[in-house]
Amino acid sequence: MNAVAARILVFGTSAAVLVLEIIAGRLMAPYVGVTLETFTGIIGVLLAGIAVGAWAGGGIADKRPARPLLGPILVVGGILTLLAPTIVHMIGPSMRAAGPAEIVILTAVAFFSPAAVLSTVPPMVVKLRLGSLDETGAVVGRLSALGTAGALFGTFATGFVLVAALPSSAVVWSVGGALIAAGAVLAYPFPTRLASVVLIPVLLAVALVGLVDGPCDTETAYYCASVEIDKARESGRTLRLDTLRHSYVDLDDPTHLEFRYAKIFADVISTMPDGPLAVLSIGGGGFTLPRALEVVRPGTTNTVLEIDGALVDLVRRELGLVDGEDLRIELGDARVNLREEESDAYDVVIGDAFGGLSVPWHLTTKEFVSEIADRLAPGGFYVLNLIDYPPLGFAKAEVATITDVFDHLVVIAPPDYLAADRGGNFVVVASQTPIARTDIAQLIRERGGAELVIDGAELSAFVGDARVLTDEFAPVDQLLSRP
Repeated sequence: MNAVAARILVFGTSAAVLVLEIIAGRLMAPYVGVTLETFTGIIGVLLAGIAVGAWAGGGIADKRPARPLLGPILVVGGILTLLAPTIVHMIGPSMRAAGPAEIVILTAVAFFSPAAVLSTVPPMVVKLRLGSLDETGAVVGRLSALGTAGALFGTFATGFVLVAALPSSAVVWSVGGALIAAGAVLAYPFPTRLASVVLIPVLLAVALVGLVDGPCDTETAYYCASVEIDKARESGRTLRLDTLRHSYVDLDDPTHLEFRYAKIFADVISTMPDGPLAVLSIGGGGFTLPRALEVVRPGTTNTVLEIDGALVDLVRRELGLVDGEDLRIELGDARVNLREEESDAYDVVIGDAFGGLSVPWHLTTKEFVSEIADRLAPGGFYVLNLIDYPPLGFAKAEVATITDVFDHLVVIAPPDYLAADRGGNFVVVASQTPIARTDIAQLIRERGGAELVIDGAELSAFVGDARVLTDEFAPVDQLLSRP
């Protein structure tokens, strides 16, 4: 094998494995969410596949001529790559618990095999390129460096370009097709082997590709997004992001709030003095509350920090969002954009950003909460929506964190949530001035809500000895429990 072909093979197969690693997170997100645990599982399984493949490839190269095997290996790797999205969509719906075991199992079933098969190629190519022991170091070093370069190319090209340009399945199918084509070229000197070992599996794989569709209406760089029509309410629409029913929008009545936490947000804001407000929202979703406030408090200015531009386009297109002077959208990471915001006098800051069930960890820490406190006007509120389930490790830690920054705080949730018998959405309200707890509780009762509003000793008992989250220590995904 000549040097150019060897380098292309090592570079290309290494790049393909890393494309799979990055895309795995997007394909799996609708079923297991996007968390640190998700990426830990993906990286671990793919590294295991790389290790097994390298070990096996080296062993095979020592026992059999490597050149005739390279073509079939690439074709098999391409077939397994083509099938990965279909496997994820077949098995994913049964992995709704989204714990570490489910993440590892789903990753292993869909992605371990292609990673392992493709990783057999570099040691085989090394064996083919070794002319003598005198050049072992140079050959191994060059090809190892090219493998790393290919991995870097696959990582950067996928994360920065391909995910935003193409659907995830299309990226995987393109890589699989390229691998099969390259394998066919390499197998050309061995036509009998190609016809008998390769052609039939290729045809079967192509037949199975796309057999099971994923749940996405729209795939953005961050979410699998879909809009569902409410059969009980003709104008009602539910926005689903990955595993989460994120927002509900009534196309005919922007003041209609369907979700319990949104109603609590409205109750809290109703205790503020009459008139327009300056509101900052961390996370846009369906933009339900900003649209409601435009109606119930005319003149209110809403600034929304939303990371996902494609999601905003979807909401404009399918949920009737109209932004402008009074509803301004800033695209980008909320923590970065908050530092760049010119206003430091928001009446309300709303925290409603999620990656799956989890609030992104860097939006939970004492340092970030302190930045929010600095941007609030006198008497202003920080109102946060979070999700947790017994034993409520994350909810307690986040409340402890906010308590460390604000002088006054209440937590609002159903009694069995606060008792850690069940879990779901908790609303946290914080301010540097006293909060009208009884007024909030009265508004909840008047609309038929059953949530309790706790502070003082009840709040201290709820928090217990939970540790404050900081930029140095914020294991949100590990503290968060799932249903």
